Amino acid sequence: MWRLIQQNLHNKLLSHNSAIFKKYFCQAHIKNYISRTVSQKPVPKSFIPSKVTTFGVTLTGGLIIKLYISRNGVLCEAKKTRMAGYENKLDKNVKFDWARLWMYLKPHIWYFLAAIVGALAVALLNIQIPQVIGGVVNVLAKFSESRDSELFLNEMKKPVIKLISMYLAQSVCTFFYIFMLSNLGERMAYKMRTDLFESILKQDIAFFDQQRTGEIINRLTADIQDFKSSFKQTVSGGLRAATQIVGCSVSLIMISPQMTFISLLCIPSVIAVGTVFGSLLRSVSRRAQAQVEKTTAVADEAVSNIRTVRAFAMEDQEKELFNTEADRAMVLNEDLGLGIGLFQAGTNMFINGMVLSTLYMGGYLLSTNQLSAGEVMAYLVASQTIQRSLAQISLLFGSVVRGVAAGSRVFEYINKTPKMALTGGKILPYELVKGDIEFKNVCFAYPTRSQQVILQGFNLSVPSGKTVAIVGASGNGKSTVVALLERFYDVKDGSITLDGHDIRTLDPSWLRGRVLGLISQEPVLFGTTIMENIRYGKPDASDDEVKEAALLANADEFITSFPKGYNTPVGERGVTLSGGQKQRIAIARALLKNPVVLLLDEATSALDTESEKIVQHALERARTGRTVIVIAHRLSTIQNADLIVVLNKGKIVEMGTHESLKKLGGYYWSLAYQQQNSPAG
Repeated sequence: MWRLIQQNLHNKLLSHNSAIFKKYFCQAHIKNYISRTVSQKPVPKSFIPSKVTTFGVTLTGGLIIKLYISRNGVLCEAKKTRMAGYENKLDKNVKFDWARLWMYLKPHIWYFLAAIVGALAVALLNIQIPQVIGGVVNVLAKFSESRDSELFLNEMKKPVIKLISMYLAQSVCTFFYIFMLSNLGERMAYKMRTDLFESILKQDIAFFDQQRTGEIINRLTADIQDFKSSFKQTVSGGLRAATQIVGCSVSLIMISPQMTFISLLCIPSVIAVGTVFGSLLRSVSRRAQAQVEKTTAVADEAVSNIRTVRAFAMEDQEKELFNTEADRAMVLNEDLGLGIGLFQAGTNMFINGMVLSTLYMGGYLLSTNQLSAGEVMAYLVASQTIQRSLAQISLLFGSVVRGVAAGSRVFEYINKTPKMALTGGKILPYELVKGDIEFKNVCFAYPTRSQQVILQGFNLSVPSGKTVAIVGASGNGKSTVVALLERFYDVKDGSITLDGHDIRTLDPSWLRGRVLGLISQEPVLFGTTIMENIRYGKPDASDDEVKEAALLANADEFITSFPKGYNTPVGERGVTLSGGQKQRIAIARALLKNPVVLLLDEATSALDTESEKIVQHALERARTGRTVIVIAHRLSTIQNADLIVVLNKGKIVEMGTHESLKKLGGYYWSLAYQQQNSPAG
């Protein structure tokens, strides 16, 4: 049998559209028996879609194998797009955190209990309604051949009024528990979303190096929405359905134990099958949600970099890449829907069997006078209530699977503890901070490339009030020096001190927010006004302080030339401003908090000559009275530095002033010569 499955799968893959496969056969073993192969034929596309897992010997057997592959299979991906080699961040060891769920539920326990009471009331009313309907049927049967309408109306009055009252009570209780659940769900979702966002903001920079923005946003939005919907549906529908099943089962036993025994005989089998399918489908659901994250990441990158996409005429390629990832998400969700559908189909078969058995046996017992017409009707209505409840649970099955998977992914990030805390440690009196910085035998490698050492035995002393420039070819660790001083990462070996204090002992938020001022090569502006972008450096700053910082950064003149002045919106990421304008706003933002140490990470390298001169003049004014570390690409911008440090392969190879290093005729002279004689120079 396994050999047959293997051969069928092999043939299906080989017969698939040749535009789907790439290079070599990829093998993934299924329970050590099934190998999955992929054609060697060349392709223009760079993916192997998960559709290759669609196969089966029988519907049920094929589905189980398909779900197993979806859970354990590995896709082959050719190296042709920016998503090549990318893996969904899916930790299979992450389980649903019930303790964390209780933490969110506990503050709103009264909403929860009120919703439970309302749902139970609806369920109990639904249990009683069949008996009342049975009484109505008995009255109808009694007067089926009678012409005494007055007596008929008198006897019908009581059960009908009771039935109407129960319907009204059912409606009120339904409104009540849905309202309570809605409030509960929204409050829990709000707290989960804020906690998740807070946890994300606290994560180490290495976390963001490894994760795509679209994936993170997807957990904040889609996953929490899925969990909230599942929670509300499960509590309302599940509790009501379970209560109705138990209550109506008791009613059925009281009416006719024989019929009840036969009708409920298959329930254990349904539970067993549901348990097996649930285990498989939870895994597939997590994979599907992870793939949706990946799809969102593709869209996020394309939209965020739309000017680059347009400049390279890559719209069609981006559309194809998005369609590819969306197709994978679709197929995984189809797999999930297939499993849920099969489970629901089986459940409906069982439910319909219950109805048929009720009609058959009820008719037999009625014909032998063992049951009255009202009892048969009451039994039929009660069994239909159980039928609807089982159908509801069957429908909830898919929602629970998605909700548990979504909740696991949300709680995974909420429970994630960063290695480096945002707060905690010593806070030095600001007026006593001088700005003496020293790197002592620092060694460092980025967490994402732990085998590649960036800095090795790095030693550097930066005296207070001095300007030190760090130069060297790209990839030699210049910007890493700034990242380590900002404590975006911690050193692997050695230490970095500020006024003799190891920065690892200082409060990181105080260090970044009060002592250090960072101006990067590509300034990041928020989609708000110029005023608020500058004030971001010091949220409690007055308008006058903002304008003073803008004057110091040579930004006031161009800002006031706009019709709305400082209230001019800059667009997403400052898209409406030029590079020089954005850089001067970034300088003003950094200067607003009056930092002791100014960090300039290639702050002018991306500007044209005219903009560079304006920004350079602003930077010269900003350096006054501060310790300054300059990361420079253009050597012409750092000729007046007190000390120039030359890096090569993560080590300091030369140190001195501009003139002394030129006279030395070493590595610095070589860099200066190349720039002076380059076409751009």
